[in-house]
Amino acid sequence: MSLAIRRLGLKFIGLDRSRAGRGWLPVISSWFGACALLGSSSVVLADIPAAPVMTLYQFNGALRIPYYQIGASGPGAVAGYLTQGSSVIPCLVVRNGKALTDASGTPYVGFKIVVDSAKAGPDATAKFEQALARQASLRVENHHCGADVRHVMNVRKLYALTKAPFFDPPRSGARASASQTKSNGESDLEALVREFHNSQECAGVNNSLLGRRERLARAWDDFIAHKSSSADKQALTRAKHLDYSMRTAIYEGHLDRGCNAYGACERDVVVLSIRNRAIGQCLKGQGCRFPGDFQGVASDPSQYNIWDAFLTQISGLTACYLRDDLANRDYYQRIQSMHHQTVGDAERILYGGDQQLTQVFPDTPAGDLTELRHYYHPPAMQKCFPQKDRIEYMSGAVAENNGQFALIANTRIEVGKRVGGGYTFKEFRFDHTPDGDQLHILDNYPGFIVDARKVSLKSGHSCTAYGVSPSCSFSNIKRYRTIPSWLSAGKPLALNCRIQDRGESCKAPPSDKRVRVGGACDTEMMPVTRVP
Repeated sequence: MSLAIRRLGLKFIGLDRSRAGRGWLPVISSWFGACALLGSSSVVLADIPAAPVMTLYQFNGALRIPYYQIGASGPGAVAGYLTQGSSVIPCLVVRNGKALTDASGTPYVGFKIVVDSAKAGPDATAKFEQALARQASLRVENHHCGADVRHVMNVRKLYALTKAPFFDPPRSGARASASQTKSNGESDLEALVREFHNSQECAGVNNSLLGRRERLARAWDDFIAHKSSSADKQALTRAKHLDYSMRTAIYEGHLDRGCNAYGACERDVVVLSIRNRAIGQCLKGQGCRFPGDFQGVASDPSQYNIWDAFLTQISGLTACYLRDDLANRDYYQRIQSMHHQTVGDAERILYGGDQQLTQVFPDTPAGDLTELRHYYHPPAMQKCFPQKDRIEYMSGAVAENNGQFALIANTRIEVGKRVGGGYTFKEFRFDHTPDGDQLHILDNYPGFIVDARKVSLKSGHSCTAYGVSPSCSFSNIKRYRTIPSWLSAGKPLALNCRIQDRGESCKAPPSDKRVRVGGACDTEMMPVTRVP
């Protein structure tokens, strides 16, 4: 076996004549797919996409997820645990000519670990990205496990996610000049927030993937304890709450909008929702531990899902992104500019009283402003495709073609005709673009039949054009989404902002702009006031 083949983890296992008319062909079994034998004139059979890299994820669920011994007809005893955010390449366990499934047809999948989130360091980013690219480029004959596979896991906790683990760059030790990092008119609270981001306490928050939300809270507590002898305790506490509110506002919003007026107003609306969940209505179920607990509300995953344990692993939400030594790196320079643009409004929203609210959001009734606690982003709502027939989501299913099995998981298919115990199908994909969803029907599994037990042919969730009120009218609909159950209980609210617009790049000269976010038919952000 050549060195190149071994490096890909490939293993020659024999000959196969499962396809009539194709003759004897070498079969290569691999965790990472199949490729032609280097230096050989034979061609490797490669018919379907390789199994994708998949990530263990259960929103706001248990940190550790079990995997099991392979039993005679299903999973046996618990063999161990992987933590959320771990990535694997799944495979199908085949016994006696059948893929191992439960009674409903959901497969038990074997796996090879790509990144173990409990042990991962900064090198995990490249490792994940390389595996992702490798799997996407390969085509294989089947998704069968190798003979050495001993464990299986629940496929319903696996998702084909493409964002790699996120780590801050190591600190350079150099601090940028004040002119590069300190904007004119910086408040005392903002200065304390910046000092925290540059502190040793903040430095350890993102060193590993697990427990970032908890480590950030401890880092702020330690920073306040360290500074309490030289700074006002109330100011330090307010700075902490401001930092949390800004983190949530930046990463809840659309990062690609950068410093344009709509994106900045969107961040102001997020801060307003945090403020109103901690003032006037402080509910434990919404993360509020005491009146004015902006930190608790802003970082509660049930209110802002970006704080979910896994989602903090793939974003800069808990990073020290205001570090001086990062000011010249493009990503951080942009995030810092977004922070500078919004932090003044955020401080007024949180601590300025009702009069300040009407200055940040002019021409909006104060009562509507103080009752705004809910919003949603229509493009991020559940996807649906009423313009296409027989589209189904597959959390996990098996497809077969003459004894070759394929894993169909965390994807959508277009269901074809009934054939025996299943259906023909094609892969359904879509690309989300600013103009709408670009739909693609791909015949990536020719000859394969998906298990009928996993096909319901039900219409699924009701949805509307662009995920806004059904009363809205559009001449050319290019996207459909579901709407939240509470939408009709409140009043869609349009908010006006005056913003120093600096464009999506955050590098344009500032220009004063008035912008509106929300209203009954805004297809990007929907603030809703007076929801009970």
